[in-house]
Amino acid sequence: MGANGSKEASNGSTHVFSADAPVRFSNELVEQLQQSPESDTTRARATELKLQSRLAAELEKLQADASSALTSALNSADGPSSPSPSSDSTASPASPSLVEKAGSALGLVSSADESRPTRDAVAAELAALRRSLEARKEAREPDGGVRAARDDVVACLRAKDRRPLDCWREVEAFKREVGRLEKEFVERVVR
Repeated sequence: MGANGSKEASNGSTHVFSADAPVRFSNELVEQLQQSPESDTTRARATELKLQSRLAAELEKLQADASSALTSALNSADGPSSPSPSSDSTASPASPSLVEKAGSALGLVSSADESRPTRDAVAAELAALRRSLEARKEAREPDGGVRAARDDVVACLRAKDRRPLDCWREVEAFKREVGRLEKEFVERVVR
């Protein structure tokens, strides 16, 4: 019992399934397949390359149409209001852009000076944000209670290296200290 395997050993015989009706291909198809130097992968690659080139051409065409439509729209919008070369001396040095014109026409922007902060204000705000981020990145050294609890855990684990489960009191004390620090952090952040 148990000397024989649960599965019969195969004698190396193969099982061949035969169809009810013979499968025949035309001689033309067989010759065409034999003479074709392309494999399925090369045909697939060629088809993929054709598709990619057609897509690229269509995208270029669409992009050209969009850019021409944009330039014609800008020219028609800026055409009557753009100063002529002879009246350059009377024109303001910085004419408003199309976006500013549209915003002022819709009443969204009252003045360009009021809506945009100055360069110095933006630089000062960026510097303040950088300082606050740098202050957050600095790791604070844990206080004495956490440091002492950590040292107790390390000393216990070194002393009882074969029985680390005997250090559960020290681990619980460390967890209490870390929990206290977490509560202080949450209170400091919420305030």
